[in-house]
Amino acid sequence: MPNPNSMAGNLLNAAIYSFLGIAIFFAAFVIIDKITPYHLWKEIVVEKNLALAILLGAMSLGMCIIIAASVH
Repeated sequence: MPNPNSMAGNLLNAAIYSFLGIAIFFAAFVIIDKITPYHLWKEIVVEKNLALAILLGAMSLGMCIIIAASVH
């Protein structure tokens, strides 16, 4: 039978690392949005730039894999 204290500790660690990963990803996305010469959200949603959306999705997946590996 699992120890309830270790289970609570594991859940707390998972929550902390999840929040840390999301915060790092959000900060990286904001930095990428600031260094590009156009507003990413406007370009994707308003201008319907599919190529940019695919590129940004691939970059997001790459950043998430790197963040997950570094936090783990």
